[in-house]
Amino acid sequence: MQIIAVTNIKGGVGKTTAAVNLAFLAAQSGVATVLWDLDPQGAATYTLHGEPEDHVSARKLVRGKQELLDFIAPTAHPGLSLIPADWSFRNLDVHLSARKHPTERLMMMTRSLQDAIELLLLDCPPGMTLLTENVLRAADALVVPVVPAPLSVRMLDQLDEFIARTGWTDIRVLPFFSMVDRRKSLHETVIVSARTHRPGILATEIPYWSDIERMTVRRAPLPAFAPASPAARLYAQLWQEIAERIREPAPRG
Repeated sequence: MQIIAVTNIKGGVGKTTAAVNLAFLAAQSGVATVLWDLDPQGAATYTLHGEPEDHVSARKLVRGKQELLDFIAPTAHPGLSLIPADWSFRNLDVHLSARKHPTERLMMMTRSLQDAIELLLLDCPPGMTLLTENVLRAADALVVPVVPAPLSVRMLDQLDEFIARTGWTDIRVLPFFSMVDRRKSLHETVIVSARTHRPGILATEIPYWSDIERMTVRRAPLPAFAPASPAARLYAQLWQEIAERIREPAPRG
């Protein structure tokens, strides 16, 4: 099982939109996929018509008293399942900090899924928290949506520095530009500068289009309700890039 986390220190960057579309595309390609909505706000859960589980408890999951496998729910899309968000997830940091080896708990929580699925995709809440450290410890790759603005690019530097400090340098960091508006000179300038200094940024850019925002109205992945649209084709290109990168040998610090 591979674990891909869609994450960003900042919010409002198109993270959940990317997570839902990438999970759908992975499943469509024949990969048995589960999307775990770790954000207590539950935007991915809402988009996929998921329902919170009555008996899930962040505390019990962290303590090993419940298994993630028991909370996998099917979606309307073949090959794609969901672990719905729960309001108790807002306290994950508190429960993680109370355990021994607190940065390894999420990795331990995913063990029950190892033989059941091929890909676990995490939709992570914003911030740099103990949960973020758990994600970095467990994930094979981080997909990072970046709005083309100076502070967002600075966030990438902070993420690199944090990974270097932890020593978990074998993780793949796969940033891509999100919510791009090429009519803005700042966006153009930031993209050119960032690509010069960061050749690893994915080539695909996701624009700031109203078609993409309609996902929350349609409550479905873009490639499901508008597969021939330009936006859906861009997400397909993005998934293809990510799939190719994660097949490459992992970097070594």
